[in-house]
Amino acid sequence: MSLLESGDHAMERILRDWKYVFFFVAPALILYSALLLVPIFWSMGYSLFDGFPISGFRFMGFGNYLRAWKDQDFLRSFWFSAKYALVVTPGQIGLGFLLSLLYFLVLKRASRLSVLIRTLVFFPVVLPTVAVAQMFVKLFEITPQYGLVNAILDVLGLDGWIRPFLGRGDTAFWVAASMNIWTAMGFYAVLLYSGLLDIPQELIESARLDGASGWNLVRLIITPLLRPLFITSTIFSLNGTLKVFDQILALTGGGPGKSTTPLTLYMYRTAFHYNQYGYGSTIAVILTIECLLVTGILSFFRQKTE
Repeated sequence: MSLLESGDHAMERILRDWKYVFFFVAPALILYSALLLVPIFWSMGYSLFDGFPISGFRFMGFGNYLRAWKDQDFLRSFWFSAKYALVVTPGQIGLGFLLSLLYFLVLKRASRLSVLIRTLVFFPVVLPTVAVAQMFVKLFEITPQYGLVNAILDVLGLDGWIRPFLGRGDTAFWVAASMNIWTAMGFYAVLLYSGLLDIPQELIESARLDGASGWNLVRLIITPLLRPLFITSTIFSLNGTLKVFDQILALTGGGPGKSTTPLTLYMYRTAFHYNQYGYGSTIAVILTIECLLVTGILSFFRQKTE
């Protein structure tokens, strides 16, 4: 038996022993539990009480949950988060998919140009959130001078379209959604492009010989093969948009008024501005359940497609 084979045999024997496995897994498991599971259960416990550490807590049972569904601010934030996710997720994945097709079908042979474009498109992903938000504020501002968008509308003579985009709830929503889509579409473009590279080239060539090209090639061959990756991307995107916090805080601060306040920001202000730890924890638990339900449903569909 060679030295390599004896080493493989020893490693296999170690991995079969649960004591050794636990020894290697335990540090990561403990860290994971301390950083994720403990806060979740801690919040679940807090959600059954009212108050905060200085004034003390009063047991409420499920009173906080009943309060949430009667709280107009909570319902407004809940529907904002849902609407935001339903708008941003298709935008991120749809534009990411179009960009991945551009890399794969058009720029694949021009390797240097493809790398340059992929780098430029991915660049917003790594930019600081505050910097991106301030850039969008400058693009859509109306005072002290017109931002780029309003300036272009002014030059084109479209004065009726000039408005304080971030000063109105309806337009502020679309500015926030556009910023999130622009920031993340490069990530999904790279993710889907990696899936395209895994498609056997022989399959693409065979489809082309059979007459499939353009939209038919994408619809009949590429899209079905990428379905599991689409579902995975949807899970990532929905969880990210449902839990959006820093981008909204940096761009609109939840305003004007409370029109762009997601559940995460409402939870943060409830707990740490108004010192309602119990009710803030209740909102966090509801958001966690929402994300788990979305992930579970999409994971079920993914298993059906594999």
